[in-house]
Amino acid sequence: MKYRVLIVDDEQKIRRVINLLLQEAGYETMMVENGKQAIESIYAFKPHLILLDYQMPVMSGIETLNQIKKIVPSPSVVMITAFGSVSLVVEAIKKGAYDFIEKPFDNDKLLLTVKRAIEHAGLKIEVKELKEKLENINGSTRIIGEKCGMKKVMEQVFVVSPTNATVLLSGESGTGKELVARRIHQMSTRSNYPFIALNCGAIPQTLIESELFGYEKGAFTDAKESYAGNFERAGKGTLFLDEIGELPLGAQVKLLRVLEEKKIMRLGGKSSIDTDVRIIAATNRDLEERVRTGEFRLDLLYRLNVFLINLPPLRERKDDIILLTEYFISKYNKILNLNIEGITQETLTLLQNYDWPGNVRDLENAIQSALIMTQKGKIKIDTLPPRIKKYTETDLTISEKGKIQGNKIRCAGIMAEKELIISVLTKNSNSKTATAAELNISRKTLFNKMKKFGMI
Repeated sequence: MKYRVLIVDDEQKIRRVINLLLQEAGYETMMVENGKQAIESIYAFKPHLILLDYQMPVMSGIETLNQIKKIVPSPSVVMITAFGSVSLVVEAIKKGAYDFIEKPFDNDKLLLTVKRAIEHAGLKIEVKELKEKLENINGSTRIIGEKCGMKKVMEQVFVVSPTNATVLLSGESGTGKELVARRIHQMSTRSNYPFIALNCGAIPQTLIESELFGYEKGAFTDAKESYAGNFERAGKGTLFLDEIGELPLGAQVKLLRVLEEKKIMRLGGKSSIDTDVRIIAATNRDLEERVRTGEFRLDLLYRLNVFLINLPPLRERKDDIILLTEYFISKYNKILNLNIEGITQETLTLLQNYDWPGNVRDLENAIQSALIMTQKGKIKIDTLPPRIKKYTETDLTISEKGKIQGNKIRCAGIMAEKELIISVLTKNSNSKTATAAELNISRKTLFNKMKKFGMI
């Protein structure tokens, strides 16, 4: 197997020297002159290693490194610069670079660094694959709250899984759409075939069709060999299209044709290929609204929306917060080698009242952070992230007549806001001025909250 190395440097002479050196050592190489070209080349070239210049026009080396780690975390990255210093080395390593070499470089040292970096990347891939296999064996698709807040969702999953129907999962970010998609796949007759996940919003528009349908050798400048897209890789399995609302209109047309004809055509191909793939799509956007604005095709929406499953946000699954918290404490006690006993009731109550804009993913991150901050005993409020701790602030007082004075909204918590507002509005015959005064907030704040809850 030939390992692929992407060389990113704005100096043509340096690029050519490194390119020749690596090709003579048996590596397959590709050269680009800036960070933007590097990002665009990654999907097609799929490098095992990226040699990245620190000082470049268009995008700096660190900016490019940040983008690379967001979209493809597997390849190793080695930074190259003539402006090396301890601070640059530290910054690059913190951002995820494997190593750092300076110009002018010693050829033998460069080759040794490349060899070690590729071995490192290969080890990461092997570990990732092993972890995925172990997770599958241990039931990685366990969904917390199957008998509580997610009960209706799981009832729908049980019904639709044995069929070949196309499924559309709708829900906010972090609600577990990919987890539900994997459960559908594992409960289907296609469970022995691949489950392929593709984030439509994370791939540049110029490359999305290549990722979906593949391409033939010579289809474009950098197509040095044929490439099977995700439809072919999924075979008779399941293709999960996450963030389907971000799919470009051109790709929407081709996807619609595939769903209708059950055939795909590689870029540069001359004949069609039959496909028998089950599609599960997911979105955190209002697709009907995107249809109205001309950003999504109505006919494609009809094709995808054969069986719709809406995943509720965590703020509507209060009972699940307890189960999830217990699960994450157990999980990260093992991962972080800790022995935290649990969580105080006061802290758990706060977690149940918090709005959780990032949903389950947000709660998981908060618990992980709190475990690290907790030295011993149980998780307490003061170990939670600041954005959550601030909801404990209150300035309530009790008047002589026994009425609560102060900012009632803050005390009530996000989950109770709507009920509280409705109650006080009803009491005050829908007078917003009187309601705002009783809640001790401004009329403008009341208006914004009513708008947020869909009350106006």
